[in-house]
Amino acid sequence: MSNTSEWITLPTADGPMRTYTARPQGLAADRAVVVLQEAFGVNDHIQDIARRFASRGFLALAPDLFHRNGVGTLAYDQHAEAMPLIGDIGPDLITTDVSAVLAHLADNENIPDARTALVGFCFGGRAAFTAATAIDDLAATVVFYGPGIAAGPHAVLDRAKSLDAPMLLHVGDEDPTIPGDHVAAIGTALTAAGADFEQHVYPKAGHAFACDARPHLYEADAAPVAWERTWSFLNRHLPAC
Repeated sequence: MSNTSEWITLPTADGPMRTYTARPQGLAADRAVVVLQEAFGVNDHIQDIARRFASRGFLALAPDLFHRNGVGTLAYDQHAEAMPLIGDIGPDLITTDVSAVLAHLADNENIPDARTALVGFCFGGRAAFTAATAIDDLAATVVFYGPGIAAGPHAVLDRAKSLDAPMLLHVGDEDPTIPGDHVAAIGTALTAAGADFEQHVYPKAGHAFACDARPHLYEADAAPVAWERTWSFLNRHLPAC
C-alpha cells in the first residue's frame, strides 16, 4: 500500500507543535498510531517508521517533542546534546503533547482514542509508557527499548496501576540503559497492576536494536521478530474495520 506524507502543525498548551503525518493513500484510515521519537527528534528514521505504519493502513503521526526548545533533530553522534533535552521532558509535558495529537485525531480525523495506539522508541518508549498511564481508553501501547521507566528522574513505574490498555514491550538483554533489574521490575509492577502486557527480551540485542538507520546497533535476528510481534499485537488490539 502506498502512502502520502506531510508536516502539519498542531496547537498545544505550550505552543504550536510540528507533527509528521503519513497517511495511507486512497484509504480513509479508521485507526491511528502516534509514533514517539528517539532522543534525536523526528528524524529520517522516525519519519520512515511513520510511513511503515501508513503502508499497513494506519494514519501515523509523529509529533516533534522538541517543539518547546526548537532543536528539531540531532545527529546520532550528538548523544551528549540529546540527554539534557529529553531530561527536560517530564510526564506532564509528554501527556500534554500526546493529548494534543489525540485531540486532533478525534476532532479532525474522526479517529477516537480507542482506535489509536502509541508506539515509542528509546526516549519515545518511556514517553509512550508515560502517556499510557495518564490517558484512558487507548487501543494499545508498544514500547521499543524505553529507558527511564523503572528508575531515573522521570520514572513512572509507580503509575502502572493506571494502565488500562494492552502493552507490548521490547528490550535487548544487552541494553545497558535498561538493565536486567529494571526489566524484572517492569514485569513485576505490570503483573501486580493486573495489566494486559507482553514483555519480550531479545538475546544478544543491545539498545536501539531495531534501528536500521544505525547499522552498528541493528540486530538482524531480533529486529524482524520484534516488528512481526508488533504487527500481530496491533492487528489483534486495533484491527482494521
